[in-house]
Amino acid sequence: MDAPSCECIKGTIHAGQPVGSEESLHGLNVYVTGNRTNPRAIIVVYSDIFGLPLPNNRLIADAYAKSGNYLVYLPDFFEGDPVPLKTADVLLPVDASKQSTLAKYTGILAAAPAFLLWWRRHREAHTHKVCFDFLANLRRDTPADRKIGMVGFCWGGKYALRAGLERNGIEGQDGKKVPLVDAVVALHPSHVALPDDVEDLVVPTSVGWGLEDQGVNIAIMGQVEEVHEKERQKERQLPEIQHKVYKPGRHGFAVRGNPDDPLERACLEDSEKQVLDWFARWL
Repeated sequence: MDAPSCECIKGTIHAGQPVGSEESLHGLNVYVTGNRTNPRAIIVVYSDIFGLPLPNNRLIADAYAKSGNYLVYLPDFFEGDPVPLKTADVLLPVDASKQSTLAKYTGILAAAPAFLLWWRRHREAHTHKVCFDFLANLRRDTPADRKIGMVGFCWGGKYALRAGLERNGIEGQDGKKVPLVDAVVALHPSHVALPDDVEDLVVPTSVGWGLEDQGVNIAIMGQVEEVHEKERQKERQLPEIQHKVYKPGRHGFAVRGNPDDPLERACLEDSEKQVLDWFARWL
């Protein structure tokens, strides 16, 4: 895995009061919100690196649950060790335009050593196991007629994509192999390994990219499309795959955009709609 980008720690903390609750589920602490009685489907959210403590992530889960159609799980895939929110308080200004360049880069340089140590504690093999053990247990515990969607942001986007791959499927309740989830959305997914993380998709997948994303180069979208075109040329049947581009789409646009900036607010709102529209079609 490539070294992490400090772009991951830029953005805005949003105001609001989450309405869900935390409970233990399949070995992890999980923020739970939405319809617990008769949901149409389940949505699993794999957050950015700030995890459950960042209010934005809980508010996003609440937004998905608001219609009453879904039971939404926001697991602590970081096992109690997200990037500290005090780092966010320093490095996530309410209005980035009012932050001087000196203050911006001084803050990033000060945070970089601790962030590198955090990244080493969350290396790919362990991170993959934590996420996919949870998904496998959830799939086995979920009625066969209830679908599961997964949305991942930034760090979590990579694992949302992987959840839709055929090779990561498990034996279902009828003994046949089934994918871990039934539909996927990945928004500004970071550290995507090509072709491994996108080759072999078997569930409908929607990806959101930022035109000015300093952490995830927009060129990666074209590389992903090339992987899928090669698969089609080999006559492999692919699920429906959608790509959307956001402008300006700075890194973290779907989670930590500034709601007081009209363009960034549009990215926040449109990316939420992307998720809900996709799951309305496929779950």
